[in-house]
Amino acid sequence: TYGQWVGLSLSAEEHRQLWVPPGFAHGFCVTQGPATVHYRCTTEYLPEEQDGVAWDDPALNIQWPVSAPILSARDCALPQFNRH
Repeated sequence: TYGQWVGLSLSAEEHRQLWVPPGFAHGFCVTQGPATVHYRCTTEYLPEEQDGVAWDDPALNIQWPVSAPILSARDCALPQFNRH
């Protein structure tokens, strides 16, 4: 699964959840707002240990449902996948 991706839609109407195993990269895109995202972590949250990958990395070719997302400054600075 390394370097592969899968996408799915979650909605309040369907009441589904998604479990992401520890160590797996994950991201989300809100297509209708406003939205609230709840996280549960398997260990203590340590912001200084966060890592990530650029959302639009061509090596991953993720098919996001938007073409011009609004990103945080942190997310704008994430490296390409091949640097990990």
